[in-house]
Amino acid sequence: GASMCVMRILLAPMQGLVDAPMRALLTSMGGVDACVTEFVRVTHALLPARTFYRLCPELHHGGCTPSGVPVSVQLLGSDPACLADNAARAAELGAPAVDLNFGCPAPTVNRHRGGAVLLREPELLHAIVRAVRAATPAQVPVTAKMRLGYDDTALAQDCAQALATAGAAEIVVHARTKTEGYRPPAHWDWIARIREAVTVNVVANGEIWTLQDAQRCLEISGSQDLMLGRGLVARPDLAGQIASWASGRPEVVLDWPGMRLVVTQFWGLLQAYADGAYPQARLKQWLALVAQAFPAARPLLESVRRQPDSHSVAACLADDTYWQVGR
Repeated sequence: GASMCVMRILLAPMQGLVDAPMRALLTSMGGVDACVTEFVRVTHALLPARTFYRLCPELHHGGCTPSGVPVSVQLLGSDPACLADNAARAAELGAPAVDLNFGCPAPTVNRHRGGAVLLREPELLHAIVRAVRAATPAQVPVTAKMRLGYDDTALAQDCAQALATAGAAEIVVHARTKTEGYRPPAHWDWIARIREAVTVNVVANGEIWTLQDAQRCLEISGSQDLMLGRGLVARPDLAGQIASWASGRPEVVLDWPGMRLVVTQFWGLLQAYADGAYPQARLKQWLALVAQAFPAARPLLESVRRQPDSHSVAACLADDTYWQVGR
């Protein structure tokens, strides 16, 4: 009999945004089943262990965030043999899974034949996944993330088939082309077409900012699993809301005063992770996204931007006036 499978929610790899402190924060909020690192750029060398530890410090802790959520190591490159060597090393260092990036839209990355530009070459996608799968221990899944294409969707199904037949255990589809970047809308109907072309699990990704978006995406794509990026970073309780809804529990929605604990927790994680200007820069970057979901965050964001050092940032976060709504 068909069993009712449990939906999974994945945290997207976002270059320059979702680092170890952010993964620690978002997985501590509940609802997230797995995450993926920022990409490890593979060109022509076997990278030293320190590169993997820098992008995935969780490797020191069994490949999981502090709340026990596994973290895949993501590789980006175009040389099958070299990617295979680095995938083997990631597995050796304890990566629970290896993910391959065929979706990154960054021009510098694409110029060097990495990320989404490879969606023009399904044969190369196949060769990469096949080489990586062969080099990685059987118990370590190899997964892939793709977009719908480079500048059009003509090869979308071919690319997905190339990944699946080469041994990808799962494919995440960001439902836009490289050229579309992050401009709305995401074409969730295309995920349904890709699902028809492959037998492996297909995870839906793109433009999921609210529980309603998640519900519509699941319905239109037919996928059972979601990957959340900016929507979850901006609203850290989004995965929890979706997971509660999916399991029939009442959703608990954070308001701005309820975010106080979350912001304070993140500041603590940033302080423990790095010194110097990094914590304040990351906090500002994050609050700018949070302010899209919580307009009441604006005064705090403006104030944090003006602070000269981390002591004054801490004082700012401790100021009750920033946490009131409708003052």
